Amino acid sequence: MHDVRFLATTQSERSVLEKYRDKLESKARAEGHGGDIESLRAAYKERIKELRKEVDRIVHPLSPAAAVVDGGGRSQQQEGRTQTQTEQIRTQERESTKKTPTTTTTTTESSGSGSGNAKGGIKPLSSILNLPKIQPLPVAELTAIWRLHHAAQPTSLCAVVPADTYAAMDAAARRYPQFLLPVPHPEQGAEMHFLQWTWDAETRSSTVLFTQLAEYKARGEYAAPHTTVTHYTDLAAEKGVVLMRGVVTTDRGVKVDDARWLVMCLQRFYGAWDKEVGRGEGGERAEARRRLLEWFAKGDERFSVERLMDEAERMG
Repeated sequence: MHDVRFLATTQSERSVLEKYRDKLESKARAEGHGGDIESLRAAYKERIKELRKEVDRIVHPLSPAAAVVDGGGRSQQQEGRTQTQTEQIRTQERESTKKTPTTTTTTTESSGSGSGNAKGGIKPLSSILNLPKIQPLPVAELTAIWRLHHAAQPTSLCAVVPADTYAAMDAAARRYPQFLLPVPHPEQGAEMHFLQWTWDAETRSSTVLFTQLAEYKARGEYAAPHTTVTHYTDLAAEKGVVLMRGVVTTDRGVKVDDARWLVMCLQRFYGAWDKEVGRGEGGERAEARRRLLEWFAKGDERFSVERLMDEAERMG
């Protein structure tokens, strides 16, 4: 359930503290603080401040409304996408912003090209990161900066995805832009969620919209997505990675853990892990997932929720 591979999701400060409490206490004892984490934190206060300043020089300052949701599911310009659906995405972002603490930065450096909105409402990656400063950094540092930028946002998802992995997902998504995914609930069976991919050439991004199937059936194009996940391909050629960020609107009955599971399922069904499975049973399972995508897209009677659940449960 938690082998999320490329997916790096943010956590609250408290959960991170609990996760690393033993290591922090050990370090505090080793450095003469008697195991006192607060004392250790005070000792490293200036160093932490300097690291944050360094990140601030690379991450562009965002307005309060954009700090949480900018790029995490803005509407896309795509043939067939209705204006009503676009407004639903923007409404989700506004609601998420009200509920999620924003991050602030202290430096106003800008690459000069990132202040404007793209036509579809999504800002380019250059309005989030100072791309000229990012270019010389190794991928490990870029990854750390991307995660740190999202660390204060408990309803956000982020990841740094290998470019070839994303390319496999994108190729499958263009053939099969819509699909169903289950979220298992041990005491209640499973809840089905409808997903749709959209693309925006201007910002070199793709976005996946997740909506509860019951909501989608009831409201159609008026249904509001509960989670949106955007992939930026700006750095794919030079750095070999694609930056992903998403936002979850939790008052729509979906927990952040549910959204993590959906993104993991998305990666699995759209071929992100296929290169690792090789032949044999792993290859057969990858082919079974591909067939489910195809059958769903074609309305083939061989597609069934039972088969979908069987493949999803193998990931647990």
